[in-house]
Amino acid sequence: MNEYLLLAGIVIVICILANRYTEKLPVPSLLVFIAMGMCFGVNGIFKIPFDDYKASEIICSVSLIFIMFYGGFGTNLEAARSVAVKSVLLSSLGVVLTAGFVGCFVHFCLNLGWLESFLIGSVIASTDAASVFNILRTKNLNLRYNTASMLELESGSNDPVSYMLTVIFVAMLTGSDVSVPVMLFKQIAFGLIGGFVFGRIAVWLLNKMDFDVAQGETIFVFAVAVLAYTFPSVLGGNGYLSVYLCGIIMGNSYIPAKRSLVQFFDVITGIAQMMIFFLLGLLVTPAELPAVIFPALCVTLFLTFIARPAAVTVILAPFRSHLRQIGLVSWAGLRGVASIVFAIQAVLSEAPMRYNLFNLVFCIVLFSIATQGTLLPWMSKKMKMIDKNADVRKTFNDYQEESDISFIKIHIGKGHAWSGQMLKDIPFASHLLIVLILRGEEKLVPNGNTVVEEGDMLVVAAEEFEDRENLTLHEVIVGKNHKWKNKTLAEIPVPAGTLVVMISRGGETIIPKGNTVIQEGDTMVVAKF
Repeated sequence: MNEYLLLAGIVIVICILANRYTEKLPVPSLLVFIAMGMCFGVNGIFKIPFDDYKASEIICSVSLIFIMFYGGFGTNLEAARSVAVKSVLLSSLGVVLTAGFVGCFVHFCLNLGWLESFLIGSVIASTDAASVFNILRTKNLNLRYNTASMLELESGSNDPVSYMLTVIFVAMLTGSDVSVPVMLFKQIAFGLIGGFVFGRIAVWLLNKMDFDVAQGETIFVFAVAVLAYTFPSVLGGNGYLSVYLCGIIMGNSYIPAKRSLVQFFDVITGIAQMMIFFLLGLLVTPAELPAVIFPALCVTLFLTFIARPAAVTVILAPFRSHLRQIGLVSWAGLRGVASIVFAIQAVLSEAPMRYNLFNLVFCIVLFSIATQGTLLPWMSKKMKMIDKNADVRKTFNDYQEESDISFIKIHIGKGHAWSGQMLKDIPFASHLLIVLILRGEEKLVPNGNTVVEEGDMLVVAAEEFEDRENLTLHEVIVGKNHKWKNKTLAEIPVPAGTLVVMISRGGETIIPKGNTVIQEGDTMVVAKF
């Protein structure tokens, strides 16, 4: 127990510290975390013996719940409306076709049994949302023909179909007494019903209830995501389908405190992705990989250049999609963490396989991320799919929160420079807007001819500041025994690269100067460069 906690803590610290630098590399950052995990593994530098498939399956499956939920939560249905039908077909029929094509290839070329072949095809049939989202955002790929929305919706929604096929072929390989039609019905029906019910109830409760607990909304949504997965799963339904649908419903509905939810799940899923790839690198035994390198390479080449393009063409060609779009969507079929998680589940089921399925799928994922992921930005440019007028951030629900509007207040005291002037005569910056004036008990919606009077409280709308890599803002509250109390700003030993930009004192906002005296109760806004 303590060893696992120690390892988890080390993994998280390493991932967080390394993430700032890995995003700048020309290869997908998730690939770096796999390599780091392998360095810590039994054949790596630190030689940590870790082969607990069960613990890995639990950690990865739980992490995948929140990745799936946030994938749905961040899917902007309005932006994806024009490509919704194509995306749904790619994530359902496309997965079935891909699994079928790969299964036939494995059977005839690698001489494996039909069930084993189709299990391999099913496990690797879905594209990886974490990898696709990561590359689209970090590389800022603004694509033509709303292709980014298509890829996001497809990659976020096709794991449930791959999982369903995996469950079916595992059951058939292990000789379980199951009815495939009944299993399919339960998987789809309970998955859809569970996601819809939990999503709708959660939205209703969030809008009707007042949570007295600090960050109660965030804790509630966290629990809803867990329930949306587990409840249908207990009934034999597809938990991944349910939690993804639940995320879509909640992300595309009005709910209070959505900004804090986005920030919370953005952090949780980011850490989950890094931890999963690190853990999978730690779990694999590199000395065992040569036994599966050749079949993995064969499957990867067939999947990349034949199976995926064929499935995409069959689906998109009837819509008269542009050939460049078909080509890029085919290339963007990255495999990732879901495929490895499903492979681990198949290994734990003790389904009879010629190759170690985890090692085989691990190599396929590694090849996919290393080639397709690394070359995706380059392929986008070569295929002339970059749209300079598009913004990939708008295809995510959290875009509005990332560029949200913030409201500030300005009190017009005695002798204020704006007192007695009309708003149109005051030289505001172009991105500022006076949206309301509070004058005693009166609330005024101003126009350019409105005269500002002494005692007015102006409510100003402006774009909210976001912490940047080279600039952050934080508050310092001056208490009774604070060392800065009763000192002028010039007397404070402020470190290099630090600047006090504002002081809030009562209802007054002060732009400080060197002779400004810091008083008890002041809130100082400090910028660090």
